[in-house]
Amino acid sequence: MAQDTLFESNIQSLPLLGRGKVRDMYAVSDDLLLVVATDRLSAFDVILDDPIPGKGQVLTQLTEFWLNKLQHVIPNHSTDIQAEDVVKPEERDQVRGRAVVVKRLKPILVEAVARGYIIGGGWREYQERQSICGIELPAGLQQAQQLPEPIFTPAAKAEFGKHDENVSFEYVVQAVGQDLAEQIRRTTLELYSQAAQFAKDKGLIIADTKFEFGLDKDGQLHLMDEVLTPDSSRYWPASEYALGISPPSYDKQFVRDWLEQQDWDKTAPAPRLPEDIIQKTAAKYQEAYKLLSA
Repeated sequence: MAQDTLFESNIQSLPLLGRGKVRDMYAVSDDLLLVVATDRLSAFDVILDDPIPGKGQVLTQLTEFWLNKLQHVIPNHSTDIQAEDVVKPEERDQVRGRAVVVKRLKPILVEAVARGYIIGGGWREYQERQSICGIELPAGLQQAQQLPEPIFTPAAKAEFGKHDENVSFEYVVQAVGQDLAEQIRRTTLELYSQAAQFAKDKGLIIADTKFEFGLDKDGQLHLMDEVLTPDSSRYWPASEYALGISPPSYDKQFVRDWLEQQDWDKTAPAPRLPEDIIQKTAAKYQEAYKLLSA
C-alpha cells in the first residue's frame, strides 16, 4: 500500500460539498458522490496539523474489504465506478487507492453503535449508572469485560467539533419510527456479530464499532460511510487482552495517549506530533489491515 500523504484534497473538476474530520466529499451527479479519505487525524474532536501517512488508504481499503464481506447482510453505498474515472487525469493521484464513488443516500442522523465489551465511554457510564444508553447491565463487570451479549447503544450525531451524545433506543424510534429503528438495531448487531467472529479467527477482538446508515430513493436501508475501520472501531490484539485494563488498540489511541501527557487544553491548535509518534501510528493502521486481510 502506497505511503503518499494527503492532508486535504483539491479536486477542481467536481463541486466540493464539504470536508469532515477525515473525508472530503464531492458531487459527481445527483445520484453519486466522490468520497476522498485524507490522512487527517482528529483527536478529542480537534483535527491535528500532522497527517498520518497512508491512513486514508487503509480506511478506504478496509471499508471496501468489509463491505464485500458483509454485503449479504444489507445493501451498501458501493458502486462499480472507479474514482479515477470521474476526475481529470491530473487529479487521479489524489484519489487513487483512497477515494470511492458511492450512491448518494439520505443519511440517518444516528450513530449506530454496537458494543461487545465494556470500555471507553461505556465503561464510564456503567460505573455511574450500571447501564449504557438505558440498557441495564449485570453488577460487578470489570473494565474491558465481554458483555453477556452485544448491545445496541446509539448516539446522536453532534455538530462539527462537538461530541456525539449517547441516547436511548426510544430516541431512535422518535427520530426514524419504530420499524426502521428496529431494523437499524437488528442490522447493527448482526453486522457486528459476523465481523467480530471473523476478526476473532484473525487474532483480533472488535470491542465496539459504529455504523452509519442511509436510505435510497425507495426508502431501502443501506450501509454507508466507513465500515469497521480503526477510526470507527476499537480493535484489540487477542494475545494482549486482559480484564481490568484498557488493552492496546490498533487505532489513534496511541496518539491520544501521547496528547494526554502534553500541556494541552484539548482545543485547537493541538501540539505538533513527533515523527516517531506519526510513524508508529501509521504502522498500527497498516498492521490492522494486514491482519484482517491476510
